[in-house]
Amino acid sequence: MLQSYLPVLVFAGLGIVVGGAFALLNGVTGASRPNPIKKQPYECGLPSHITRTFRFGVSFYMIAMLFILFDIEVVFLYPVGVIMKLAHSVFVLVEVIVFVLLLLVALVYVWRKGALNWR
Repeated sequence: MLQSYLPVLVFAGLGIVVGGAFALLNGVTGASRPNPIKKQPYECGLPSHITRTFRFGVSFYMIAMLFILFDIEVVFLYPVGVIMKLAHSVFVLVEVIVFVLLLLVALVYVWRKGALNWR
């Protein structure tokens, strides 16, 4: 029973040893030029001290929501692709074409509205 866990223990031990060795080598040989600015937290380009009046841009959130929207709609196409061979029907193909055309119309709409422009 214990022999079945031996490869897992070997890989875990090897990972700890190699990771520790690299961290130790980095600490010993790595360049260290401390700076007060380098020690401040970095929040993806946003200032680390946000006041109550700071306003976030909505461009990132709009693009993220549109990505999720179109991503979920593409996920709906996967089951149709799986059953397409079994369906033997033109009706399924027409439904998929209409669905993709609606996606294209939605994409053109948000593109013309400027939701994909990064300001």
